[in-house]
Amino acid sequence: AKLVESGGGLVQSGGSLKLSCVASDFTFHTNFMAWFRQAPGKEREGIAAIGSDNVIVYAESVKGRFTLSRHRVDRKRLLTLRMNGLVPEDTATYYCAADVLIRDPLSPNEYTIWGLGTPVTVAS
Repeated sequence: AKLVESGGGLVQSGGSLKLSCVASDFTFHTNFMAWFRQAPGKEREGIAAIGSDNVIVYAESVKGRFTLSRHRVDRKRLLTLRMNGLVPEDTATYYCAADVLIRDPLSPNEYTIWGLGTPVTVAS
């Protein structure tokens, strides 16, 4: 599977963005999908993930502000992250990830399929 992210950009504090990740195929390779982010000088952080049973988990830092959804579009999977109430601390490069079977959905070490990322900057 190939993952391509889009939707990043510059937004004012309190604003909203919608990130999209298109997976090139609809197979077991995308059973688990997630969004991660990495700010300069910081470790990659898992923020939202969805499993094969469509159960969604969020990191505490984004719970109540971000909403994850996944849809099938033709023969592809679309993973969307709606981000509301953005604050400067949300500034990072956001990555989409996928894999077959995951034990810890918010751990970056579990995923082997990654997109190239889309940058998000929140101005104060």
